[in-house]
Amino acid sequence: MNTTIYALSTPPGRSGVAVVRLSGPGAGGMLDALAGLPRPEPRRAALRTLNAPDASVIDRALVLWFPGPASFTGEDCVELHLHGGPAVIEAALSALDESGAVPAEPGEFTRRAFENDKLDLTEAEGLADLIEAETEGQRQQALAQMSGALRELYEGWREDLIVAMASIEGEIDFPDEADVPDALSHVAHAPLSRLIASMEAHLDDGRRGERVRTGFSIALIGAPNAGKSSLLNRLARREAAIVTDIPGTTRDVVEVRVTMAGFPVIISDTAGLREAVDAIEAEGVRRALDRADNADLRIGVVDARSDEDLLDLRGRLKDDDLLVLNKLDLAPQKRSEGAYRLSAKSGDGVDMLEAKIEEIVRERLGARELPALSRARHRRAVESALAALKRCRERLADAPELAGEDARLAVRALESLTGRVDVEDVLDRVFSQFCIGK
Repeated sequence: MNTTIYALSTPPGRSGVAVVRLSGPGAGGMLDALAGLPRPEPRRAALRTLNAPDASVIDRALVLWFPGPASFTGEDCVELHLHGGPAVIEAALSALDESGAVPAEPGEFTRRAFENDKLDLTEAEGLADLIEAETEGQRQQALAQMSGALRELYEGWREDLIVAMASIEGEIDFPDEADVPDALSHVAHAPLSRLIASMEAHLDDGRRGERVRTGFSIALIGAPNAGKSSLLNRLARREAAIVTDIPGTTRDVVEVRVTMAGFPVIISDTAGLREAVDAIEAEGVRRALDRADNADLRIGVVDARSDEDLLDLRGRLKDDDLLVLNKLDLAPQKRSEGAYRLSAKSGDGVDMLEAKIEEIVRERLGARELPALSRARHRRAVESALAALKRCRERLADAPELAGEDARLAVRALESLTGRVDVEDVLDRVFSQFCIGK
C-alpha cells in the first residue's frame, strides 16, 4: 500500500460524467500537479482546470480531496469528476500514469479499506453485492450486510464464546486454586448451548441469503407436450423456448431469469419425462430429473386430458410443490384438487399461478429478524464453528483441555468470517470479484 493507485470508477464509454479515483500517499501531490494550488477544502467539491504534465489543458472538472484517515480507503484519496468523453478520460489517466500512479487491480480500493480497518470482510462483501444487485430483494440484503448486520451477529457470537472460554481456561490454568470453584468449566455449558442453538437457527434457513444472491430455482417438469415450454414463455413474457406439436422438442434444460416479488428467480424448462427413444433424449430426461431434484420449487405440468400423466406426475412432486392442469381450452371441465387450471397458450389462469409463485418466493426469501448467511463461505465457517462447539460441550466434564482447544477453533472459524485472522486465500478470492475502481 505504498503505491498510489487510480481507476475509472464509472463504466467506460461516453457519459455525462466520468469519475476517476486515486488513493495512496501520493494522491495529494498528484492533485496539486493536476489542479494547481491551493488544494480544495477536504470533502468540498471545487471546479478546477486540470493540466497535463506538458501544461496542456485536459478538462474543466470538479475535484474532491479526502485526506486520510477520513476517507473510504483510510488513505489520502482524490476524486476527479470529468466530462465523460473517451478522449478526456484517456488524457486524465495518461497524466496520472506520468505522475507515478499505477492502475488499480479489481477490488483494490476496497481491499485497502479492509486493510485499514474501515470495514470488515462481511461489509466488503455486502458492498460487492450492492454493486451487483439487480432486484429489490438483493439491494435490501446487500445494504443490511454492508451496514454491519452480519458483522454484529458474528461478533456477538465471538464475544459470547470468549466469555464461555474464560470459564474453561480457569479450570485448566488453576485446577488446585482454592478460590476457583470445582468444575468451573461446567459454567460454560449454558452459554455454549445458547450459542449452538443460535447457530443452528441461522443455518436452518433454507439457504435464504444465498438464494437471494443467486436466484430461487423453479423446475417445470412433466410429460412431453404437456405445455411446459409454452408456460415458460408465458412466465418469461418472451419466446425463450421453442414450442411445437412434436413430442420431445425440448431435449436440454432451458433457463430464463426473471424477477418475482422483488427477488431473482430462475425458471427451467426441462425435457419431457417418458421412456427415452434414443441416447440424446435419455440424457435430457436425466438432466430434467437432476434439475427437479435440486430445484427450490417444482411445478408439475400436465395435459388436462391425460389421467395417466397426472397420476405419474403426482408421485414426483413434494408437498410444497405446485401442480398445473394445462390446456384448459381443450378440457374445460377437467378438475383436480389443489391444481392450477390454465391455458399456457391463451394465458387464461396464468396470473393465478404467478401470484402463487410470488407468494412462495416472498415467504421463503423475504426479510426476517435473523440476518441471512449470504455466501457459501459464511455457511461453511459457521458449520465449522458449530461442530467445534458441540465437541467442546461434550468434553467439558472429562477433558477441559480438549474442550478449550475446540473453543479456540470455533473462535478462529468465526474470526475468519470478518477477516480478523490470516485468511489471505479468502481475501484474494473475495476482492478479485470486485469491478475495477471499487
